[in-house]
Amino acid sequence: MRQFTVYGSSHWIVLGIFVLGAVAVVALGRRREAAAARRFSRIMAGLVLALQLAIQAYSMSEFGVDHGLPLQLSDLAAFVTAYALWSLRQWAYALTYYWGLTLSTQALVSPALRGDDFPSVGFLAFWLIHLFVVWAAIYLTWGLRMRPGWRDYRLAVAATVCWAAVAFTVNAAAGTNYGFLNAKPTQASLLDVLGPWPWYLLPELALVLTVWALMTWPWVRARVPVR
Repeated sequence: MRQFTVYGSSHWIVLGIFVLGAVAVVALGRRREAAAARRFSRIMAGLVLALQLAIQAYSMSEFGVDHGLPLQLSDLAAFVTAYALWSLRQWAYALTYYWGLTLSTQALVSPALRGDDFPSVGFLAFWLIHLFVVWAAIYLTWGLRMRPGWRDYRLAVAATVCWAAVAFTVNAAAGTNYGFLNAKPTQASLLDVLGPWPWYLLPELALVLTVWALMTWPWVRARVPVR
């Protein structure tokens, strides 16, 4: 089986599917009545949760603690996304918005994916969960018109710092590298231009804080009402 190549044919096809799916979920969110939109949200929540649980079980059986623990931020994003879709709680939406539209989107643009190309299990698992998390963030924001604020920004920052502290501690104790907090990925990535370890963690944090602030400010300034 062919090896996956960043910006190879399969990658471009996935990006095309992402664009079509993003348009579709916004249209579905805006055109449905409240009861129908809630049913669709819960169906999507079930799909995300089932997919993430299957990925987690597969990862643990194949890779053990090195890659199987739910300590990647993308793992947490998937679980939170499922809850956000099911409950429509603001705090869960906020984490889905910030994590989904930055960290999960980055995985679409510069995937840290090694192994066989389509239709391998690893390929399908990686792309499906990232696509659904980003689609969910788009659906909740532009489909259902949920909005973030500065309180949500502070929540996302605090939650991310807590996750980083836990993941860094586990990495140091178990010799793992969740979140690439203890070493850079072997594939080329944005971290390559941010300096050596551990110094790249500081500009990475500063970049995330800045981008999230820019993602919050227009909604607050415009005072868009929550529906």
